[in-house]
Amino acid sequence: MEEPIGSSEPLSLYLPLPYRVLLVTILGIWLFGLNLHYFQIVRIDASPMLRYTRSSSEPPLHKSVYELAFLLALLFGANVTAFWVFTAGNEEAVKNLQMLPVLLFLAVVGMFLWPFGGWHHRGRWRFLRMLRRVLIGGLHPDLRFADILLADALTSYAKVLGDFAVCVCMFFSGYSSTNTIPNRSSGGKYLMPLAISVPYLIRFRQCLIEYVRARRKGFPSAEQRIHLYNSVKYASAFPVILCSALQRGYNPDEPHMFSRSTLSRLWLLAVAVNSLFSFYWDVARDWELTLFSSRRSSGEYPYGLRPNRHFVNKELYYGAIIIDFLLRGTWSVKLSPHLDHINEMEGGIFLLELLEIFRRWVWTFFRVEKEWVMTRGSGGLGLLEGGDGVLLTDFGKLDED
Repeated sequence: MEEPIGSSEPLSLYLPLPYRVLLVTILGIWLFGLNLHYFQIVRIDASPMLRYTRSSSEPPLHKSVYELAFLLALLFGANVTAFWVFTAGNEEAVKNLQMLPVLLFLAVVGMFLWPFGGWHHRGRWRFLRMLRRVLIGGLHPDLRFADILLADALTSYAKVLGDFAVCVCMFFSGYSSTNTIPNRSSGGKYLMPLAISVPYLIRFRQCLIEYVRARRKGFPSAEQRIHLYNSVKYASAFPVILCSALQRGYNPDEPHMFSRSTLSRLWLLAVAVNSLFSFYWDVARDWELTLFSSRRSSGEYPYGLRPNRHFVNKELYYGAIIIDFLLRGTWSVKLSPHLDHINEMEGGIFLLELLEIFRRWVWTFFRVEKEWVMTRGSGGLGLLEGGDGVLLTDFGKLDED
């Protein structure tokens, strides 16, 4: 097999692509535990919003997440340490020892699929059922907020999912998955774009489901359209991915509908539209702030925020807005597979993935805070989506797991 042109980086010698995929995933679990822990400190009860009831004998939810994250980190640390000992930074040894991260992948999957009781059995299987439902674009009527929270998180792991698909293809194609120069053409030119598109297709379908439900319930047209607008936000990622895929491996000797320069301009336009639309939606809809409305300068609350806020410091909101704006643009660029063949960027690509997980961590604080404020402000009835008027209790009582 023809190997990609490039030179290996120190990062790929000590953290080959499979380890980076696992590291980002484990870090995301730690950060979610921190989300839940902070919610408990500031007296935001996330369990009812997630529809996950716990008995008085069970530990707080964040402790269970911490236990899971700690065990995963322990497995990762032991495995990668053995990898470093056996390879000692030797490039050929790194290529030949791909079974170690493969065994780690299997151990992680096996831990979630462990069929016997004990060790957070109910929570693990509840998560797996939710993941299975979300992966096909499903949306449980009474678990809607949890389903959307998970599906939105998956969009932040879109590139990680693409890297995982590449790892699998490299492994089965005979091109070592731990090769210090990842072959992202493994599996074909469109494998990675398709893998990256999956989380956005999931959310796109969920938005259409919500639109159909809103119409069926006879809500006003404005409240129905909000779901269509939300679906457009996720659909705006597809032109970024498509234009990037067309640029990757572009052969000027073959006939094309667009020239390379035209494709590049279309890609930049798609990146700008996706970034700005996503930033607007985060602030105006997911966080329900007034920055983009005529009510932003009301004397009743700080500029651009809202009257009902759970966090005391207004600077937290402003800081989150700035972080979201800065990192939304970089993530849209990160959706572009045609940049991945530049092997000198491996470290930068990994950094952008970490920054996106950090952005999602910040986003979660304010998304849950908004839901909590809306819940308390409506007499204990949680809004499904900021301003869409559909109540969680409209869908009946949850059948406890």
